[in-house]
Amino acid sequence: MKSQEFIKKLNDVQELMLQEKYKEAILLLGSLKEIEKQGDFDYNLTHRLYQLDSNSHSLYNQQVILKVILTISQKTDSITFAELNNLIKKQENLDIDISILRREIEILVLRSLLSCKIEENKIYF
Repeated sequence: MKSQEFIKKLNDVQELMLQEKYKEAILLLGSLKEIEKQGDFDYNLTHRLYQLDSNSHSLYNQQVILKVILTISQKTDSITFAELNNLIKKQENLDIDISILRREIEILVLRSLLSCKIEENKIYF
């Protein structure tokens, strides 16, 4: 694949992310990472690829976590990270390391998308 085509695909990924279609962006990025391994692309393109990959995974995780938390918070006033992680695995088939789960929740709070209090290993709504 030529650099211009690769750039176009990276722009497509950014558009998917703007539309909050993170799962689709992740799939496209997976194929681009395979192409990148076989090609000889400029460092800036490779950097952009992996930056988009990291960001799309994080935003997808946040999207899933927020969905589950919004449902849970209507039924209870607190939950442990382990309990939340198990619910996410069960409901969304997504396996997130507890440390990443915690970080994503902190980012959701910083983005003002979630209002909660974190104490030790528990989240209070």
